[in-house]
Amino acid sequence: MTPLAEILRPTTLDNYIGQRHLIGPGAVLRNLIESGNIPSMIFWGPPGIGKTTLATIISHTLNRPFHTLSAISSGVKEVRDVINQAQQEEGSILFIDEIHRFNKAQQDSLLGAVERGTITLIGATTENPSFEVISALLSRCQVYVLKEFGPDEMAQLIASAVAHYEREGLHVEVRENEALMRISGGDARKLLNAIELVVNKNRPANGKQNTVVLDNHTVTEVIQQNLAIYDKQGEMHYDIISAFIKSMRGSDPNGAVYWLARMISGGEDPLFIARRMLIFASEDIGNANPNALLLANATFDAVNKIGYPECRINLSQCAVYLACSAKSNATYMALANAEAAIRSSGDLPVPLHIRNAPTKLMKNLGYGSGYKYAHDYEGNFALQEYLPTPLEGTRFYDPGNTPRENETRRSLREHWGDKYGY
Repeated sequence: MTPLAEILRPTTLDNYIGQRHLIGPGAVLRNLIESGNIPSMIFWGPPGIGKTTLATIISHTLNRPFHTLSAISSGVKEVRDVINQAQQEEGSILFIDEIHRFNKAQQDSLLGAVERGTITLIGATTENPSFEVISALLSRCQVYVLKEFGPDEMAQLIASAVAHYEREGLHVEVRENEALMRISGGDARKLLNAIELVVNKNRPANGKQNTVVLDNHTVTEVIQQNLAIYDKQGEMHYDIISAFIKSMRGSDPNGAVYWLARMISGGEDPLFIARRMLIFASEDIGNANPNALLLANATFDAVNKIGYPECRINLSQCAVYLACSAKSNATYMALANAEAAIRSSGDLPVPLHIRNAPTKLMKNLGYGSGYKYAHDYEGNFALQEYLPTPLEGTRFYDPGNTPRENETRRSLREHWGDKYGY
């Protein structure tokens, strides 16, 4: 049976929901499509927001040959086969889903055809293309950022689903939609899969009143009972990485290894896992244990060199180490506090004494005047002001309560006295 998400997949720009900043009247991508002259492009955004659908609509609108590959199951051979076929056609579009999973050699195999115009490439990715797409290919593509669906777009999708069931002779009454919104998290495919699952579970038997009621209790109960079915296509990708991160943050190596194994078993990109641990090492451990960042970086490098299946051992070692490490988000919060001050106070001028003074005019204007070179003073420290005048004495960094950071706090108190309240 055709899934509801496939049945309701839009076929024209006019019935495409969302992304009005790109395909609304007068928007940049819509203008290109309507001109008939589109560049190679990459759609970057979270899952379930219509990247594949938009690529399909573009090919139909322009009446061009359309080829699609999945980076999970395709390699250089499949790319070359499509390119060879495209050479016999005119204006072929090649859509590659999850293009971030292509390695350098696979991406290199696209370059010549994109340069010559043999194909117009449309890639889709949930990862930042600046990190995942080679620079030579990225420079030949226009990147468009697609946004997750908001409440209004989700409500439109729910209404479309209800209208579909009405055409089938089934009345679906949506009394509450908060659970549907929460479960889907801005993912249209999750939303429609959830509606379909709940409707099928509660569809009346023949002869009974032909109505299904959707409320928060019913939706939550059915989805919780059918998580395996609901996630059979890997739609809980972000839920599982969230569970992995939160297990490490909660200092539970058992939970961390379990969710790591779930990702490995599901074929998750090992570099995605390693990258998240690299971020975690600074965000959640920081200076409570600086070695965490070193190990996470070494793990990322090892995973990049080794690949599956052996690199799963490196991932496990790092995950357990991070989970068992002392935790602190003090440096992460220090940056957040400083960014908040900038939003509040704007770009304040740099104090004259710590400005650069490469010219005589600048020196005459007082640039660098009164600066104390720290290494000329005892203990390599000189008491002076480094913040703009309106922010003097503001403490952005507050060391965490860990042995290493308590030592840092004592050193800061010794240097700065009561200035920052350490």
